[in-house]
Amino acid sequence: MITFQANFFLLSCAFLLPTLVLGDCTCERDDAKRSESTQVLHYKLGSIASVLVAGALGVSLPLLSKRIPALNPKNDIFFMVKAFAAGVILATGFVHILPDAYESLTSPCLKENPWGKFPFTGFVAMISSIGTLMLDSFATGFFHRQHFNPSKQVPAADEEIADEHAGHIHVHTHATHGHAHGAALSSHDSETSEIIRQRIISQVLEIGIVVHSVIIGLSLGTAGSIDTIKPLLVALSFHQFFEGMGLGGCISQAKFESKSTAIMATFFSLTTPIGIAIGMGVSSAYKENSPTALSVEGVFNSASAGILIYMALVDLLAADFMNPRLQKNLKLQLGANISLLLGSGCMSLLAKWA
Repeated sequence: MITFQANFFLLSCAFLLPTLVLGDCTCERDDAKRSESTQVLHYKLGSIASVLVAGALGVSLPLLSKRIPALNPKNDIFFMVKAFAAGVILATGFVHILPDAYESLTSPCLKENPWGKFPFTGFVAMISSIGTLMLDSFATGFFHRQHFNPSKQVPAADEEIADEHAGHIHVHTHATHGHAHGAALSSHDSETSEIIRQRIISQVLEIGIVVHSVIIGLSLGTAGSIDTIKPLLVALSFHQFFEGMGLGGCISQAKFESKSTAIMATFFSLTTPIGIAIGMGVSSAYKENSPTALSVEGVFNSASAGILIYMALVDLLAADFMNPRLQKNLKLQLGANISLLLGSGCMSLLAKWA
């Protein structure tokens, strides 16, 4: 009987002691988890400040072209800066966004029908590129009809026709000589047309960048590990800086009013931090591998990639690289090509971390 009680006591100790040890370890882990969650929160708050400053600095540099002669659009260096920024935007579409979209829309967490039976990533990117082309074309045509409609120009003898469409068109006629300054009008029309074009480019480009910026901010905001947040923080800061330079270059050429320029620059700077804040708010309920999250992120990323690839190739690179000023200057042409490769290369390298 004593032997049985002794054996029972030993067996009880054998089962209870590990339980007690595990209980102590669990308490320590809870403390460690609370400590880590506090550090994660601090890193996320720091990332909001870091990404905000990087984005604001990147978009502001080209806008300071009036004060920095090297960044003036009429300067040769501006071609190289713009080529670098266009390379960044192109790499963002091809290397960063499109693979993420493909990964989301081909995830095993999504139903085989329809996601596994059709290449939605390429299809959505193609549709968004075509949509961007149509929007670009219709918007340019609309503004041209508004500003250069001959029926709205009322001729007058021996006097100037002043401020047609808020100063966009100025015609000077003389009834006695039957003379018009056609060359000056043509030059001014061409300049106005280019400004309209740049305004459309900058606005459409910002739409594509903003959609992507919110999504990448959301991914950082919902991250739960410091090891995940650290590389994302550094990569996204550089990412926002380079993208900001590309967008800022387009805004500076569009010659918006100061108020409009400030709104566009501020809107770009705030989108990723807002995405991070939203991610922090929904991190407890957000499931990145849920079918809804995967499908929404994949479709939006695909659309964003299509917009950025179209804008980089057609509106930024093709327009500048076919410019007679660049074609006639071999050194400038080589410099622009090298800048393009550097911009796309640097942005592609960041894909290793984010």
